[in-house]
Amino acid sequence: MKFNTKTIHGGQIIDPAYNSVMTPIYQTSTYAQDSPGINKGFEYSRTHNPTRTALQNAFASLENAKYGVAFSSGLAAVDAIIKLLKPGDEVISTNDLYGGTYRLFTKIFEKYGVKFHFTSMHNLEDVKLLINQKTKIIWAETPTNPMINVFDISGLAEISKSNNLLFVVDNTFASPYLQNPLEMGADVVMHSATKYLAGHSDVVLGALMLNDEEVAEKLYFTQNASGAVPGPQDCFLTLRGIKTLHVRMQRHCENASKVAHFLNSNQMVEKVYWPGLETHFNHEVAKRQMRNFGGMLSFRIKGYTKDQTIKFLERLHLFTLAESLGGVESLCGHPATMTHASIPREEREKSGVTDSLIRLSVGIEDSDDLIEDLQNAFL
Repeated sequence: MKFNTKTIHGGQIIDPAYNSVMTPIYQTSTYAQDSPGINKGFEYSRTHNPTRTALQNAFASLENAKYGVAFSSGLAAVDAIIKLLKPGDEVISTNDLYGGTYRLFTKIFEKYGVKFHFTSMHNLEDVKLLINQKTKIIWAETPTNPMINVFDISGLAEISKSNNLLFVVDNTFASPYLQNPLEMGADVVMHSATKYLAGHSDVVLGALMLNDEEVAEKLYFTQNASGAVPGPQDCFLTLRGIKTLHVRMQRHCENASKVAHFLNSNQMVEKVYWPGLETHFNHEVAKRQMRNFGGMLSFRIKGYTKDQTIKFLERLHLFTLAESLGGVESLCGHPATMTHASIPREEREKSGVTDSLIRLSVGIEDSDDLIEDLQNAFL
């Protein structure tokens, strides 16, 4: 089954109760049992829910995985992975990391004895140098948030396998439409399904996809024991969103390309970060491992201060100033004060997240209107 068909049918069945084409919202906390312990596979909705089961099957299908695990948010999915560790274990992660993930690593798990190393993953030798007997996980975002860095998934997978490490890829910015890290050697793929998978800015939800049965059982156990599960309404909305993932992503990519090239040709723009540009540091890697270059980009305007950058954002109209990304509407943001405010200034600026950086989530509106909106915001 090809990807465009998987978004509609992957992992799904006609609901057996009334032959519903769309998976119903099973809005129930508990299920009747024929006798104690004898049931139709469902006892309590924290443990299992038919709507969530359908979503987990869809998740697995999208990433060509055996197992899908749904959580109440992307960070809850990240949390479940780190709970595989014990005090004294170490994680290697990129230094260009979503601020919420960085906060979870450093403010929550470091207190429990897990150590995190943050490094650029462009040079694989730098990653190798950080590996020791305590290292258990390599954690990569690609493309990254918000600098849109692209890392060699196959190269990182080789390092992980040769050192018996768990390799996790945050695939949120690409979505399964653009790349499938499991096929390049990753062990677990993570998504903030809030973004492109659900796609309509009306859901908060997370996902993990993987093939290893033993690791999957541990994650299902944590999902149930910790209780960070999505409700059936959010599962239904995400299932509905997935059905248009392929057509939405195609337009996101088309529009982002036009916006990126417009900005790149604007004399007021200092730098555009989008992997489809030949000037992008890892453009060739992106060409090799991605089917297109995505709807996310960042840029800086020459000589702009923090205040001038914020004023530019306030002058935009079609690009809504808001957190999050990946919805059908275009969004703009100031990472230094919004998504990455929890990262210390010194650490932010090392990875390029300066006060003049602007991040765009390019939606599926008419590209001419989006470009005009940006043009009108320049002074």
